[in-house]
Amino acid sequence: MSEFPVSENIDRLAAQIKLLQGELEAEFAIHRAKLRYTLQGKRAVFEEEILRAHRELRVGLAKYVFNASLLTILTAPVIYAMIVPFVILDIAITIYQWICFPVYGIEKVKRSDYFIFDRYHLAYLNILEAINCAYCSYGNGLMAYASEISARTEQYWCPIKHARKVIAAHEHYVGFADFGDAETFRKKYGHLERGQGE
Repeated sequence: MSEFPVSENIDRLAAQIKLLQGELEAEFAIHRAKLRYTLQGKRAVFEEEILRAHRELRVGLAKYVFNASLLTILTAPVIYAMIVPFVILDIAITIYQWICFPVYGIEKVKRSDYFIFDRYHLAYLNILEAINCAYCSYGNGLMAYASEISARTEQYWCPIKHARKVIAAHEHYVGFADFGDAETFRKKYGHLERGQGE
């Protein structure tokens, strides 16, 4: 969240959202127990009986490919080709924060928090499904990682809300100055006028 003060009502709502997120995580834990796996460190471990059942549900690679629609086969190279801009973005955004964030006193985003590769532990996935899952994990993790770097940049340089509603606003946005609130913006923008980090 932004360090800038916000109204009490916004603070209250933000606290409620955080509480609900905690309750949601507790519900996920209950659901995990019903699916009979536990988290050991970063690894999900299933009971042996469940693993056997999962292996029986795995679709063989040949059958999986043979049953794919023609359009799926034709569009797959387009999907996989996105790895090139993904990797370029990954390298560029990482170098950007390494160079710029220390200069402005912005805390760097921890890359490992955003890239989670655990679906390959699922015994009901064949090798191609596991590769697809890893690819999706990378793409979506990268977007979240890049979004957080961009959000911290915006929080430093331009902490102003938009006049229109923002879809999927980042968590720092709630503390930004309201659109048209020049006085609050100037208070937030003071560190730039002084040429100092926050």
